[in-house]
Amino acid sequence: MASSSNTPRNAAQARAQLLEAQDRFIASWGRMGSVWGISRTMAEVHALLYITGQPMCTDEIMERLGVSRGNVSMSVRSLLEWGVIEKVRHPGDRKEYFQAEQDVWSMLRAIARERIKREVDPLLDALDEIGELAPRVEGQSQEEVRDLHKRLDEIRDGFGLITTLAHKFAGPRGAGLQTAARLLAKAPVGRKKSHTSGRTKKGGDA
Repeated sequence: MASSSNTPRNAAQARAQLLEAQDRFIASWGRMGSVWGISRTMAEVHALLYITGQPMCTDEIMERLGVSRGNVSMSVRSLLEWGVIEKVRHPGDRKEYFQAEQDVWSMLRAIARERIKREVDPLLDALDEIGELAPRVEGQSQEEVRDLHKRLDEIRDGFGLITTLAHKFAGPRGAGLQTAARLLAKAPVGRKKSHTSGRTKKGGDA
């Protein structure tokens, strides 16, 4: 009797399980994106392109995610600016296709750079402006003003140092982020892996 492992029913079941796993990843990445303050659709488009590993056109993304063309177009434009996806062409096909960066460390560096640019750099600019607006040390409020400048200087220096390190770690061609992460991972604190390989242990409990 021929093995049933390759029957159409089993193939369809495997396909359904693959799609479910992909959809769960997309949903999880979308939720994380919302926490970061970016569009959930943008995060889901990126997740779809990353987890499938295949170039997709706008129509394919719309069909898979069930979102409008306008939402896909805005999301793709932002992702291209972030540097986490790129345009690709298929010979003989006039449609534009988009493919996600598949190297996870290159992707994380791009995300880190963009978040620094959007979140930390404006804060440092604001701290500089506040420092210029703050009163000079004079008169009866001398101690209070001195404390204000001290606090501003400390937080500006702290964020400045973090930004400098982040730029070194997240440089477009550098491996600093990966190196730092691996060094920190040696510490005996962290989240244990909870996934299983799907194989049962021989001789284990029933």
